[in-house]
Amino acid sequence: MTLKRFATEFGMGVDLRGEDHTKAAIRAVKDALYRNSLTVAPALGKDPSEMVVKCVIGVAEPENVDTAEVAKVFPYGNIAVTAELGGLDQGKPDTGGTTVIAVAAIQVWLDI
Repeated sequence: MTLKRFATEFGMGVDLRGEDHTKAAIRAVKDALYRNSLTVAPALGKDPSEMVVKCVIGVAEPENVDTAEVAKVFPYGNIAVTAELGGLDQGKPDTGGTTVIAVAAIQVWLDI
């Protein structure tokens, strides 16, 4: 199998009040996906389900991201989601709590 990268997209997601790293990660993925319409697979005679999708989520607490839940956002393809240190947890000194900011880097590959 010879995988070729066909797309890279980035997104940002925020959970303002819930301090939920998974929710911020899901929003980051949706931000990246909603700005795209990949037509490369059909153009090459491939089914979109053949796409290999590698998603890296950057958050301040990667151990708090449910990567299986994030993977459910993708409409098709062979999905691999990992979480690593990145993003930002921003404290709210006036009201307490934390705003969670996640970033997503998504790469789409096809075997050609």
